[in-house]
Amino acid sequence: MYQVDTSRRLSQARPESKLQGCLRVSRTFRNGVATRRTLTRVLRPLHVEDVAGARCVIDYALARRAVLTGLAMGRLRQEDACDAHIYLRRAARYHGEATEEPCPVCADEELVHVTYAYGDCFNGDTNGRAWASRELPALAARLPEFSVFVVEVCLGCGWNHLVTSAVLGTGEPMTRRRRSGSHG
Repeated sequence: MYQVDTSRRLSQARPESKLQGCLRVSRTFRNGVATRRTLTRVLRPLHVEDVAGARCVIDYALARRAVLTGLAMGRLRQEDACDAHIYLRRAARYHGEATEEPCPVCADEELVHVTYAYGDCFNGDTNGRAWASRELPALAARLPEFSVFVVEVCLGCGWNHLVTSAVLGTGEPMTRRRRSGSHG
């Protein structure tokens, strides 16, 4: 959708020495070949919206770009942006799905997507659990309604950002469970 390349503008606005610990936007090397980072390369569509019955799909690409611009301009410290919680890092390590996208901050590691699902239709132990994206169509066909959040995580520097969210499910009203116990 957008094909804006901000790497030249950002690298000319600040000297190369000030960009060293912050955001490497001007040079990305893959197999010895320099590649340019454009929004079409970094922000590929995710598979959540491809699930049948996906509603209320929200893409957080503009918020992500604002944070990365704040890092590049020095308005935001790297410690503030790369603050992944230890549980998020563990979920990324053991349940995440690797992407081919390099981390926009350190460019040393590839990003990992972690997909979380929340909803009243889940039991207590599965609510808020990390799911594989291949399991989402089966859940959406079986459960009435639940929210899905996809977070990108860098295991190297700790960068994390919400990528997309959506509501999945059949759309049928959920039957309420009765509480056990006496009434009166």
